[in-house]
Amino acid sequence: MRAGPEPCRPVSVGTPLKESWDFGQDPLVALQRGDPGLFEAFVLSETPTFLAFFLRLGARRAEAEDLVQDLFLKLFRNAENYQPKGRFAAYAFRVARNAWIDGARRRAHRPGEGRGDGGPEGDALLDARIAAPAEEPGAALAEREEVERLHAALATLGQHHRLVFELGVLQELPYGTIAEMLDIPIGTVKSRMFHAVRKLRAGLAGGEA
Repeated sequence: MRAGPEPCRPVSVGTPLKESWDFGQDPLVALQRGDPGLFEAFVLSETPTFLAFFLRLGARRAEAEDLVQDLFLKLFRNAENYQPKGRFAAYAFRVARNAWIDGARRRAHRPGEGRGDGGPEGDALLDARIAAPAEEPGAALAEREEVERLHAALATLGQHHRLVFELGVLQELPYGTIAEMLDIPIGTVKSRMFHAVRKLRAGLAGGEA
């Protein structure tokens, strides 16, 4: 392998990975066989998916694009040592998860860095609630305040709980798939989802006072 994948271009928030890629084919196995075509197709197809994944976890736009590029480079460079066990989708998301955690650790050592300028775009699915024009003068403001409360509530979740919530609710993946991706028991997935939803509900209810 002589060169890595091309740098990712700015793209819009993508669709869930399970809907846009046939993971019966393994891009890394194809690379091991000397065929880069499938990996290139994977990069082109799933750049929006992983960009959306990182944005929804709270990364700023520029940071999310860097994380996506880092993810694809890691997959490409580790292809020679890759041993297919289970579904490639699960493996790819585990690498993405680790990239996000590493990025979060780096941010923790840089004072003053929070959500940055990626809030509205990073929670694109939440912001879709205010996409329609408001009929009443005060409706747009009220809807914007609701979305801001949702953003604030999501920010209170720990990394593990927010990741499970992102995969289960925003990516609409079944618990079994999430367990495989995160390499944890399905009972742990259910527990983290339960606590994430309970904390979100409590946060939103508290903001209504």
